[in-house]
Amino acid sequence: MNSEYELPQDEAAYSFGFLDEYAKREIRRCVLKAISIPGYQTPYASREMPMGRGFGTGGLQLTLALIGPADTVKVIDQGADDSVNAVSLRKFIEQTCPGVDSTERTAEATLIQSRHRIPELPLEEAQVLVLQVPYPDALVVVEASEARRKIMHGEGDYSRLLTKLYEDIVQFKEITISHRYPTRINGHYVIDPSPIPRYDVPQLHHSKALVLLGAGREKKIYAVPPYCNAEPLVFDDVPFRTEDFTDAQGQRQACHRCGATNSFLDEIIGDEDAQGLDKTWQCSDADFCRGQRDSPRVMEAQQA
Repeated sequence: MNSEYELPQDEAAYSFGFLDEYAKREIRRCVLKAISIPGYQTPYASREMPMGRGFGTGGLQLTLALIGPADTVKVIDQGADDSVNAVSLRKFIEQTCPGVDSTERTAEATLIQSRHRIPELPLEEAQVLVLQVPYPDALVVVEASEARRKIMHGEGDYSRLLTKLYEDIVQFKEITISHRYPTRINGHYVIDPSPIPRYDVPQLHHSKALVLLGAGREKKIYAVPPYCNAEPLVFDDVPFRTEDFTDAQGQRQACHRCGATNSFLDEIIGDEDAQGLDKTWQCSDADFCRGQRDSPRVMEAQQA
């Protein structure tokens, strides 16, 4: 290779397989376009990674293209830092990006890669959130043709998607979508916000942090820029509702570890007892739960 095209040594150290510095530059150019057109699905040449597509390759490519030696990375899977997916991706990033620090603290991270959750603590301007996405197009449930979906997105035609939501209301008296709730960005494009629960969707609205979404299998990148409008697709007379974790008596459940009632909770089912199944609730966000146990007043102030 001609010397004028050779990579500087510090950049070459970050290359892995097909995802070399030239591929990362292409991803960064696509990221700039995605930020410039909020919600637009920007196509890119998704590269081969040492894991099956559908296991976070899109998010991983974004992370590897953006990360630098001054960054601190946090990787979570449904709020947990110690799941198999999170641990494997974090180790891979550490091995292929020398000098990059990792953390389990949301406040310490400059780049957060997540699967299926947005951290409980509001993110700051200096942070970037990367969400892994299996299916980037919210219209795929009503239109199989990608060419037709592109036309519908360009024209802002989401009537068939609204009809789908209306059928839900007619049949079940409410919209039953539990995750991947279609969200309108900047008054135009409707996106699939990745399989985050409805509880997390409001955090996209006017977020201080840049939110990037990558779908490796579908080869698409899109973004929710900082301070951008992100509104769930709803009807005027049927307000958007998030999970409230109340029991039959109307009492809000609390995390059995930290006592928090202001976070997204996972239901833990234990062994059967005389009264039936033994159920407990636990914070999905492991870092928030740990911080709530250590310094509850500080965490409440940060979350406010």
